[in-house]
Parts: sequence; C-alpha cells; structure tokens
Amino acid sequence: MTGLIDQMGSATALPGLLDDRIPNLPGRLLNGHRRDSDAILQSLPVAVYTTDAAGRITFYNETAAQLWGVRPELGKSEFCGSWKMYWPDGTPLPHDECPMASTLKEKRPIRGLEAIAERPDGTRVRFIPYPSPLFDDSGTLIGAVNTLVDITERHETEQRVRESEARYRDIAAIVESSEDAVLTKDLNGVITSWNQGATRLFGYVAEETIGKPVTILIPAERHDEEPTILARVRRGERIDHYETVRQRKDGSAVDISLTVSPVKNPEGKIVGASKIARDITDRRQAEQQQRLLLREMDHRVKNLFALASGVVALSARSATTPQELSSAVRDRLAALARAHALTLPVTSEGGKRIDQSTTLHLLIQTIFLPYEGRTDVDRPRVAVSGPDLRLAGGKVTTFALLLHEFATNAAKYGALSTPAGHVKIDCFEADGQFALTWRERGGPRIDNPTDSEGFGTMLARATVKDQLRGAISREWEPEGLTIRLSVPRDRVASE
Repeated sequence: MTGLIDQMGSATALPGLLDDRIPNLPGRLLNGHRRDSDAILQSLPVAVYTTDAAGRITFYNETAAQLWGVRPELGKSEFCGSWKMYWPDGTPLPHDECPMASTLKEKRPIRGLEAIAERPDGTRVRFIPYPSPLFDDSGTLIGAVNTLVDITERHETEQRVRESEARYRDIAAIVESSEDAVLTKDLNGVITSWNQGATRLFGYVAEETIGKPVTILIPAERHDEEPTILARVRRGERIDHYETVRQRKDGSAVDISLTVSPVKNPEGKIVGASKIARDITDRRQAEQQQRLLLREMDHRVKNLFALASGVVALSARSATTPQELSSAVRDRLAALARAHALTLPVTSEGGKRIDQSTTLHLLIQTIFLPYEGRTDVDRPRVAVSGPDLRLAGGKVTTFALLLHEFATNAAKYGALSTPAGHVKIDCFEADGQFALTWRERGGPRIDNPTDSEGFGTMLARATVKDQLRGAISREWEPEGLTIRLSVPRDRVASE
C-alpha cells in the first residue's frame, strides 16, 4: 500500500482527497483518476479505508466491509468502521482511542498493535492495523490511510500449535513421571525414547538404550516374540496386557505386563510403536501365595474331617453305649478346641491384641487330648520327655500347626491309627539349638516307604525352613516313623 501511494504521488491519488489536492483539473480527467484508484483499492485482498484529518471515513473497500460486517456511512463514521473493538486481552477499545485515531492525533504511523473487531452478529475478527498519516505538499495533515490485515486464521493456527505443544509437554511430563516403563521404538525395533520408569524397571539410563535394538531387554529364548509384535504393529493392531518376561541390565529376569500401540505420523502412516511395561512380580507372587493358601485351606479342612473321623473311631473302640460314644466324642472335640484356643491372641482392656505364650509341653498335651487314653498294652498314647520351652507368642501358632500336622498323619496312617500305637516325643537343648524327636511305634508296619512328598509334608518343611529357620527330616523305619526337628532356640523361646 505504501508503494502504491509513493507511485501515485503523496495522497493526491486517494479517493475522497483528490478534490482538495487538484482543484483545477478538468472534470473528465479527475473522475478518470478517481475511478482508477477506486478500482485498484477495491481489488486489494486486504481491507483498506481512508479518513479525512478529522477521522471521518471517506473510503473503504469491499474487503473492509466484509471484515467489519457493516458498511459505515462515509463522511460520518469516525476512525474505524467496526461496530465494536477490543484489545487482544478483551478490554473494550473505544473508536477514538484506536490505532487510526492515534495516528491522526500523533501524525505518525502506528505499528505493532493488534486489535479485535466485533461484527453486529457477534463474531469477532482479530487483525493488525497499519495506519499512516497523509500530508499535502505543504506538510499539512489531510487524512490517513489504514490497512487491516485479518490474522484470525493465523492466530487460531498459532493457538492450536501452542495448545498442541502444551499437550505434548503435559504428556511428556506424565510419561516421564509414570511409574510404568514407557518407551518407543521404530519399525525396525530400535529404541527411540525412554522414560525414568524404564530406568527403574530395567536398570538402563536413556543414553544406554536410545538407538539400540529393543532385543537388549528380551531374554535370548524369547527373541522370537519381537518379530511377531512388530508384524502386528505394522498391521495397526494394539497389543493389550501381554504377560511375558524381560531382562534387566544386570541379567535378572522380571515378569511384566506389556501394552504395545502403533505410533503414527501426521499423515497417518505407522512409523513405530509405543510400549508400556508394568512390573507384575508382586502380583505373580501374590497369586502364587494365594494358590498356596487355598491349597493349605483345602488341606486343613480335609485334616479337620479326618481328625473328626479319627476321634469318632477312637472313641468307638472303648464306648459300650451310644451315650458313652457321644460323651467321648464331645470331650475330645472340646479338647481340640482348647488346643486351638492356645494359638489365638487375647485382647487387652485397651483393645490391643496380644499374642499368648505357653510352654511346648502344655501345647503338646493339649493337642493330643483328643487321643488321650492308654494303649492295649497299658502304655500312654503320647509321652513327652526332656526340657520344656516357653514359646514366644508368635511361634505358638507355628508349633501348633506343625504338631497338629504330625498328629493328624499319625491318626490317619501311623501309630495313632491302631489301638496299640503310641508316640514318644523327646526334647533336647544344646549349643543354642532346640531339637525335638518324634517317634511312632506300634502302628502299621512300614514295608514300602513312599518317596513322594504330600502337600502336608511340603507345608511342614516350608514352615520349619522359612519361619523357624530350622531343619526337619523323616526316617521311615519298618517299626514306625521318626521325625527330627531342629531350630535355633532364640527363634522360638520367649525370654
């Protein structure tokens, strides 16, 4: 626009100002000159308008009318044709304070400002004005010309870019702070990004992995998984919660749940994959523990039924009437309940649960009360000898479960399953160790001892090893089973 004005000679070529500048030109020439300038200004793709020195609009082109949404009245509307105007922050902008008004007042071009024009229908257009004052040959201000550049689309694009960048930063921050391992790779399986969660899970820092094949995380025996995963990614498939094993920097294996999603470029082409790996070691261990507890519960319940059956069978040997049988069974089950009560914590007056303590001999006697009586050869069913031991509160339940397991097996298969059978329990203390020997005699002869280990035996072995830090062994002799148990005294004794 400035170049156009320079070529035509100051402001004399602008419509509405020509009569003042060239008053003696013939009418035909003057009108032709004005028609040419009108055509030029109307053809411009930007909004252009002019005012006189007082700010009254003397001309505007069609693009300006479209930007404003109104057609201002020439010679009356002042400074700008907009219905309303605002600064970029939404503050109202009075017409007499707009950039065009400032240009006329200060007699200089105004640059670098933005404004918003509101149309009567409520829509808004963001624009940049370029007002310039116009002077005659004597230097007198005769008006101004303003070009309005619509930047609404550019502003919206920039806003979308800013929002996109903000979202990207937010996503990047979320990914970086995620507890899960998050990484990306290209379609050749080369790692392209790596977060802190991946460092915590696999032990590598980003510099050690980016640019390396993802197979550094995969055990050698599972390398065939990666081509399958990449083939599915290339087909646009998402892989959810794929449970597998991966390898840490130190070579150790880790159970993970893997989610893989295709990554697309702006054109929608798949260029890689994002992978989220979650450590499921704790969950796997919990599931294993749950399965063990369920098996233990099943075992205990079966033992209770076996014990109840043994109590009835044992009582029936000596009972001569139904009443005697009922009384014997009731008394023996009550004894079993008393043994169980020894393992339960008590509640203090303050509501605090306190583990009970008791002696080993008392615990043994209570557990064997259901089998009390004498054998057919007038021998006690259970005899205990050796030093007694006051058990630490938390170990009462452990010993009760062990002794209950031994007694139940003896009642089902061993010495307590026959009228003449008996059990001798000897206790010893030496060199900081407490030892117990369990000998069954008088039961069924053992000619073919089994090498298999049942769940109860496995559970007893695990209890002694893991909870008591001790050792247990079994000797299957023809005359009966012998169990040897040894544990550190300070692991079980109450001071």
